[in-house]
Parts: sequence; C-alpha cells; structure tokens
Amino acid sequence: MTSFAAIRDPRTDHLLTPQNAALVIIDYQPVQVSSIQSMEKRTLVANIQAVARTAKLYGLPTVIATVNVGTGRNQPTIPQIAEVFPEVVPIDRTAINAWEDEDFVLAVRATGRRKLIMAALWTEVCLVHPALDALAEGYDVYPVVDAVAGTSRIAHDAALQRLTQAGARPTSWVQLICELQRDWNRSPSVAGFSDILFTVTGR
Repeated sequence: MTSFAAIRDPRTDHLLTPQNAALVIIDYQPVQVSSIQSMEKRTLVANIQAVARTAKLYGLPTVIATVNVGTGRNQPTIPQIAEVFPEVVPIDRTAINAWEDEDFVLAVRATGRRKLIMAALWTEVCLVHPALDALAEGYDVYPVVDAVAGTSRIAHDAALQRLTQAGARPTSWVQLICELQRDWNRSPSVAGFSDILFTVTGR
C-alpha cells in the first residue's frame, strides 16, 4: 500500500494533471442558464462552480468567454464563476462559435496546454462548435458532461455523441477533481479537495 516513489511526469501523463491541462468556460451567463432544459438549473450551477473551484485549487490556466456583453444584448458571467476568478478578464465576442474569435483562440493557445477541459452553455452550440474546432487543431478535449446543459435532453445528448465520435473524452466534475488530486499523499490540496467535493455532494 505504498505509492510509487517517483510519480509519472505530470506534463506528459496521458491523464489530466495540474501541469498539462487548462480549463475553458464559455457563456455561463444568466440568459443561457435560465434557458437550459436538460438538467436542473441549481445542479448545473453547483457543478460548474465546483469545476471552477477545482481549476483554482490546482492552478489550471483558465479562459473565460462571454457573448454579447459588449453589445448590451447579454449579461456578464454568473457570480458563482466570476467570484472564483476575479483576476480573469472574460473574452467577450459576437461570434456564436468562440473558436471563430481571434482573441479567444489566442488566449487558449497562450495557456500552453494541449488538454482542454471544456464547459459551455449550451452543449449543442457553444460547447460543440469550439470543441470540434479544438479537436481539429490537435487538442485533447474533455467536456465536463454534468456541468454543461442544453435546450433539451435530446439536444444535449446529441451534442455529446457528436463530440465523442469526433474524439472528445467526456468526464464528470467528480472524475475531474479526483484525476487532478490522484494521491492522498499530495497533501497541500487535500483540504481544498475535500471542501469542494463534500460541499457539492453533501457527504
């Protein structure tokens, strides 16, 4: 019952690590949250907040995008995410597909990470489009399936099927936090891990 003395290289590990992954959060804005139908809204918000707190805990580079805030047609990122990342300036755009916005793509590339943990509203639009483009550019894409939602269950499921067929690697927020922690001997993050996990799951 002893962990290996030398851990795998966290930069080249085929699993997600704090050293090889980045988080991309797209369009968690009030209008989008209020319009989702594929899961309960409070659960969605709790789960995406857990994803955000997880990224913060493990120091993942994080890109946040919004749509149409600058035009006055939409409101900023919900506070449950914005308050976790007060230092991150969201990239606002008019393009429906975030990957068709130059500033967004440059920000993703600037993370230097090839594994992208992605969450967006809606699943069938603002997740599937940039995720497919990222896959086409050779990124490994990990949609967080229980922190995204669509305008219907059918639309949500169809989008995830399309992404999986294109090579995406679905994950859940609990799977994500456990994959990043990996070993209880990594003590600096244990308290934060437990707080995030047990706050949401109620255990």
